[in-house]
Amino acid sequence: MISMIDPLEETRVLTVTELTGQIREVLEGTFGFLWVKGEVSNLRRPSSGHLYFTLKDDSAQIRAVLFRQSAARLGFDLEDGMEILCRGKITVYGQRGEYQILVDAAEPRGLGALQKAFEQLKKRLEEEGLFDRARKRPLPFLPERIAVVTSPTGAVIQDILNITGRRFPSVDILVVPVRVQGAEAAPEICEAIALLNEHSLADVMIVARGGGSLEDLLPFNDERVARAIHASRMPVISAVGHEIDFTIADFVADLRAPTPSAAAELVVPGRDDLMKHLVRNRERLAEGIRTKVKPLRDRLEFLQGLVRSPARRIDESRIGLDRLLEEMEKEMRGTLESKTERADRERERLMAASPRGRVREVLFQLDSVGKNMVAGLQSSLRDRTSLLRKCGASLDALSPLSVLRRGYGIVRKWPEGRIVRDASTLAAGDRVSARLNAGTFLAGVISTATEDEP
Repeated sequence: MISMIDPLEETRVLTVTELTGQIREVLEGTFGFLWVKGEVSNLRRPSSGHLYFTLKDDSAQIRAVLFRQSAARLGFDLEDGMEILCRGKITVYGQRGEYQILVDAAEPRGLGALQKAFEQLKKRLEEEGLFDRARKRPLPFLPERIAVVTSPTGAVIQDILNITGRRFPSVDILVVPVRVQGAEAAPEICEAIALLNEHSLADVMIVARGGGSLEDLLPFNDERVARAIHASRMPVISAVGHEIDFTIADFVADLRAPTPSAAAELVVPGRDDLMKHLVRNRERLAEGIRTKVKPLRDRLEFLQGLVRSPARRIDESRIGLDRLLEEMEKEMRGTLESKTERADRERERLMAASPRGRVREVLFQLDSVGKNMVAGLQSSLRDRTSLLRKCGASLDALSPLSVLRRGYGIVRKWPEGRIVRDASTLAAGDRVSARLNAGTFLAGVISTATEDEP
């Protein structure tokens, strides 16, 4: 086969990989992050959690990938046929030679898609308990400072300032400026809510925006904003749009105001109304006190008429006390005289029946008996001592130890320890042990003989 390639041009031949790489460099270098609007089709949800789909319009289409981390931040579920606005980056998938967009953020477009995303998020957050009435906190009766998270320009902040200034001029208003529309609005609102809570900058917070379309109110239907409101330790009033507008923020907040102006009226009471209320309460309190005090005063006066003078009662008590003292002294003198006479009689009777003579007689008898007992005991002790000595001498005469002291010994068969009384029970070679008066020795038997043998 004849080649048609000019040898001089071989240096410009590229491999498929090299060509794909150069295309990638051109595409990724030319296009940075960009926004693309289109309709979702061919949506796939593999077990990895990543989303693969095609983004198309009437004339073209492009493959798109939404990784799991980015998909979890969407706040709504992608569906085929949904029109969305994507932010992403163009890249080339070299193995297929296809270019695609790596999506990192998306939001629904069109009234139907926005409404569907709204319903999906509302249902999911409601199931998680973010809308529970039990967790909603009451507003402070008269806050010292109110934080308003809204755009610093426009009619909303002016309405709130005018109404709060008219109703209670001394209340402090802290304006936290944020964007309330566009892609950057939701992060700024979340950051403002977190900042107010972190530094405890106010007693209550109003998150506000004027009316608009469903697309205009999109930041207040953002899941991030909903969770920021739910996590707030500070009570939150949601005042977004007109009276007919409802957002996710309205359901999560502690109180929903139909308009920003209504929020300003709800958050602070009218000073004039409070003053009138205080005057009415003061009058009711004074009347109540009068009604309660008059019967009590009348009863006090009645009881005072029944009560005698304390000074008079004291004088009467003093006279009675003196009389009692006199009677007590008289009674005590009589008792003392009676006791004294009785004591004298008892002393004379005791002297007559004194036991001293009887005691001396008994002591003499005890002394005589004691001497006799001592003499008897001494005599008995001498007799028993003599008997004990005789018994000891007899026992000593019969003791084997006495025999040993006279030169005899006790012979035992060794090692059995049996006493040898007859020489015939021994044989030459046996061993015996001999106990003497002083010590013991071991010996061997050479021979034995009876008493008749020489």
